[in-house]
Formats: sequence, structure tokens, C-alpha cells
Amino acid sequence: QVRLDESGGGSVQAGGSLRLSCVASGVTGSNDCMAWFRQYPGKERERVANIYSGSDNGNYLDSVKGRFSISRDNAKTTVFLQMNSMKTEDTATYYCALKSGDCSSSSRTYIYWGQGTQVAVSS
Repeated sequence: QVRLDESGGGSVQAGGSLRLSCVASGVTGSNDCMAWFRQYPGKERERVANIYSGSDNGNYLDSVKGRFSISRDNAKTTVFLQMNSMKTEDTATYYCALKSGDCSSSSRTYIYWGQGTQVAVSS
């Protein structure tokens, strides 16, 4: 059974940094995509960044390009989201997600989800 455990959320002032981590366990396939989504109250989840198991490069939401960076560890079981130069609009609940195969920006294609971690950016 696949399990995703997130950590690293919290509160930060605008301009500050946070690093989110997500540890995946129970994954049996070798080709998969891990992603970070965020969700505002009453809104659908939007893909912030994702990274394929066979790549060192991620895909990003336009509004976080140049500020956020996604990476995976060598074992490909942990995904990180380094968030720099944070803005108040980054305040949301952040979710780790995993799907088999190629990456996608649609939340509907991801089968496995973490429990979510809250990020709050104050001005």
C-alpha cells in the first residue's frame, strides 16, 4: 500500500523560505511522477510542481517559476519542494501526490495523495 508522508509546512514572512518533504513508501513501480499541489479554500487543487523519476528537471506553475524548486533523492522515494521568496499568495494547503508513468498537471490523474500540510505566508 502506497503511503505519502509530508512534512515541513508552517508559517513564514513574505520573502522567506520553507522546504517541504514527502516520503513515499510502498511504491513498487520504477517509473512514476511525484508532484506538489496546493489548494486554496473553495478552490480546486493546482499543480505547483512535478518531477518524473527519470529526470532531474521539474515542471512548474508559472507563478512559482524561479522561486520554487522540486527535487527527488537518489532513491527516488522522497520529493522536496524548496520554496524561496515566498509571497502571501503562496498561503495554501500543500499536498504531495504520486502517479505511475509520465507527469501530468491534472490532479485527476494522481492516485496517491498525502494528508496535506499547511503553509502560511504573512506580509
